[in-house]
Amino acid sequence: MPCDAPARRGLSSRIMSSQKHIVLSGGGTAGHVNPLLAVAHVIRDLEPDADIAVVGTAVGLEHDLVPQAGFELETIEKVPFPRRPNKAALQFPAKWRAETAKVRDILTRHHAQVVVGFGGYTSAPVYAAAHKMGIPIAIHEQNARAGMANKLGARWASMIGAAYAQPGLKPCKGVEVERVGLPLRPAIAQLASDLEHDRIATRKAAAAQLGVDPNRPLVVVTGGSLGAVNVNRAVAASAKELLAHAQVIHLTGKGKDDEVRSLVSVSAGEQVLGELGSDHASDGDYRVAPYLERIDLAFACADLIICRSGAGTVSELTALGLPAIYVPLPIGNGEQRFNAQPVVDAQGGLMVADADFTPEWVRNHVPKLLADPKTLSDYGANAWKYGIRDAAEVMARRVLALIGQPDE
Repeated sequence: MPCDAPARRGLSSRIMSSQKHIVLSGGGTAGHVNPLLAVAHVIRDLEPDADIAVVGTAVGLEHDLVPQAGFELETIEKVPFPRRPNKAALQFPAKWRAETAKVRDILTRHHAQVVVGFGGYTSAPVYAAAHKMGIPIAIHEQNARAGMANKLGARWASMIGAAYAQPGLKPCKGVEVERVGLPLRPAIAQLASDLEHDRIATRKAAAAQLGVDPNRPLVVVTGGSLGAVNVNRAVAASAKELLAHAQVIHLTGKGKDDEVRSLVSVSAGEQVLGELGSDHASDGDYRVAPYLERIDLAFACADLIICRSGAGTVSELTALGLPAIYVPLPIGNGEQRFNAQPVVDAQGGLMVADADFTPEWVRNHVPKLLADPKTLSDYGANAWKYGIRDAAEVMARRVLALIGQPDE
């Protein structure tokens, strides 16, 4: 067993049957929950009788998404590692002991044969408890720079999958970090398959649902569910120049659509504004919405994406072979810049600093790019080559192999 893992204690009487028992952990944000669920679904497909449980919190996205996906959720409290000497640091040891005790009970009740962590607050105590119980650990790291929980778990993991080649994890002897890609959401995985099979037909079908013209270039602008104010303003203020070359779907984020509509009206006139949907086919070419639940439809029609560079966004766009202008979120440790850099290096898109992404930059660069279909096509082809589309299946099979499954 790798990493000098302790022998299993108290679990030998568990299971004489062939049923597999897997516990996954991770949560808080979509970046942790979506890949977790993608892998869980493939495990369920491969082992329909498997006992699959998820350890998360009662306050993260997993609280709703995990049960909705048909998996059992076991909750513990967040145990963030202290970053400075304060009251939280003093309380940390007692909280850590309490939550790891809860995890040991969960792993025992579920007869866990392997645990799979996707980072986040809940994963660290799961890794620690599993290690002490001698249960094999698998890890998936979706960011270009790993978080603290996965850095801890990597010391004991028997398998480490990552979306990026060098996420800064230090595995134990005999274990290597494998670039497997990001396990894709079902809608994105299906779209990738559809695009590979028949990109033109897929584009036409999606365009009909959105009310856009499949025969004209389309730019999709998105800053995620909360939006990106600077990106919104720079693009909307350049509406006139963009519309000379393409249609636009601008997903502004909650509560930010009125400002975008106002800026578009000043730039190009109120008549260019439109909404999304099959009953809005005759609307103006600048479609504005706070969000789009079926963003896969927009991706299916897109010729260019303008977006932030969260790990999930970058992995999904490259899996779909979509050229993008990435505008990293200018906070924290610069993680978003690291997410986009390998794609830019592979000539699958462009990256622009947030401070440089102004209306002037948009007007000077984006129309030229839209007028150059060869360059756009090359960016898309390079993004496709960089992207990985089978990460969920690879992770699921590698996880099951840790308990002797599946048979190849």
